[in-house]
Amino acid sequence: MSRTRLRGFSRSDTTRAEAFSDGVLAIAVTLLALGLTDPPHRPGGLGRALLAQWPAYLGYLASFGYVSVIWLNHHQAFVRVRVMDRGLHAANLLLLFTTAALSFPTAVVADALRADPAGSDARVAVALYAGLAAAMCLSWVAFYQQLARRPELLEPDVEDTYVRHGRLRSWAGALAYGAAGVLGVLVAPLWAVAVFVALPVFYFVTSEGLPDGRDGTPEGTGSRPLRC
Repeated sequence: MSRTRLRGFSRSDTTRAEAFSDGVLAIAVTLLALGLTDPPHRPGGLGRALLAQWPAYLGYLASFGYVSVIWLNHHQAFVRVRVMDRGLHAANLLLLFTTAALSFPTAVVADALRADPAGSDARVAVALYAGLAAAMCLSWVAFYQQLARRPELLEPDVEDTYVRHGRLRSWAGALAYGAAGVLGVLVAPLWAVAVFVALPVFYFVTSEGLPDGRDGTPEGTGSRPLRC
């Protein structure tokens, strides 16, 4: 029996994309933890030295929260994605590209805040973080846009509002991170960091969709079982 010759970029199941994505996200979290180090100190000065590196703890909290909700929402997305095409692979790789780079602005922000929480370097640092975080949100926009263009990639029983809500949440995040960067540059860097810490909470709360405005239940969730 002869096999049918494959032509062009063939669609595939999500198994390899999910495994690769989980690996990249796990490494991204590990890289964030590497920023937490034993500070140099004189005998008896460990406590003071640990307190002095509070920006590293704040940066780790903001970025770990962000990567965590990315993993959660990524899992929720692939519960609904049935097959992958080239466009969806590209959007997923863009998402992983921005996520893997998050440890860089996190370290820059921590170092700049430690030197001078209100200085010009701290303002540049929060602008850098905000720019990358907004780019990460825009990669989700591309992901959902591809699903909107190719609904056949989704499971047949996916909520009607899933893609629309996903795009709304992604655009909201891009705008919020952008606004936080402007706030940090023009007002105070610590205000931007406060937004960086708070935004992952929004994405965690809305990970199953946006409220429908009637009873507070996420719209379209229904009783549809989710694959694990």
